Amino acid sequence: MELSGLQIFKYLPAAKKAEHTNCKECECPTCMAFALKLAKNQVEISACPYAPEELKERFEQARKQPQKTVEIAGLKIGGENVLYRHEKTFINPTALAVVVDMSKPDFEGRIKRLENFEITRVSETFKIDLVILKNCTQNIQTTLRTIREEEFLKLPLNDAGRGDFQATADNLLHIRTKAILEKNEEFAEPTYVYFKSGQDINEVCAQASFYICKYANMLVFEDFDEALFSTLITLRQNIFTDPQKPLQVEAKIYEFNNPDENSIIFMTTNFALTFFAVANELENLSVPSYLVVTPADGMSVLTAWSAEKFTATMAARTLKKFDLAGRVKTRKIIIPGLLAHMQKELQEEIKDFEIVVGTREAYEIADFVKNMTA
Repeated sequence: MELSGLQIFKYLPAAKKAEHTNCKECECPTCMAFALKLAKNQVEISACPYAPEELKERFEQARKQPQKTVEIAGLKIGGENVLYRHEKTFINPTALAVVVDMSKPDFEGRIKRLENFEITRVSETFKIDLVILKNCTQNIQTTLRTIREEEFLKLPLNDAGRGDFQATADNLLHIRTKAILEKNEEFAEPTYVYFKSGQDINEVCAQASFYICKYANMLVFEDFDEALFSTLITLRQNIFTDPQKPLQVEAKIYEFNNPDENSIIFMTTNFALTFFAVANELENLSVPSYLVVTPADGMSVLTAWSAEKFTATMAARTLKKFDLAGRVKTRKIIIPGLLAHMQKELQEEIKDFEIVVGTREAYEIADFVKNMTA
């Protein structure tokens, strides 16, 4: 656990009103200034000749990296320093690796399949993180990040797999707890779990999802399935985000099912989870539509309203920016049901359109549109 400036200060002469208080021998004006700089690693503890041994021991323990970072051909794994994301943030997303056995006749087709895999979500594009080449006796040309199996096995990684799910899960939790809370160097190596070929894909998905959350740094698969990897990448992206930075999409007008000037129009904020919930419903509609996404610092509808990040003025400004009135003949905009209390305010500000109160939940959109167009 890191030491704060105040925790460090309590050990220094000024806190104890002892001899050498604010002596400036450390080249800082006060003991408090020294403590604050030390907490930020801007000075060395040796600069204070009067720092007690207890402080030196605690400080050195606090400076230890809980988990080592291992880099594989530019891919970083490990380096985590908290147990729970909300404490600070997770750092390096769980890597997804695939084993390719080059002794098998179809290995080139398998590599091509891995090269072609790509998923774009919330403005990020993902591919396979690493390919582990088994029985590799020749050089191959590929755009993928690769490593030979024998080199992979030499890396300072901890194979956390214990045969069955519960034993592996317990082991992962034990290793991370020892590394983070105790800073035990015996448990500082990043962990990985290996999935052998032929396992039931549903079980693999469930187990791998758990391991991403707690606490594998890498998952290695002998089998590859596009749907499985798309699912795991989606989960991973949600887990490995900075909790202090809301996940958001670009504020603009999105089109679904080739809309024209007569298509229906929806409006929401740029909070990623809200956007994808609504976008999924609009994609599945039997009619084309537009979705106006307003800038709201990645806040959900009600949060943005309460924080004054979604106002009638801002909504009107967004419509004007993208010249929606000039692009369509439709004169109705459907707003989220949670913003029903803003209907009059929005109508006063947005005079080119009729403001219609929509649904509170995204899954209700299809029925709402069916009733509206009936």
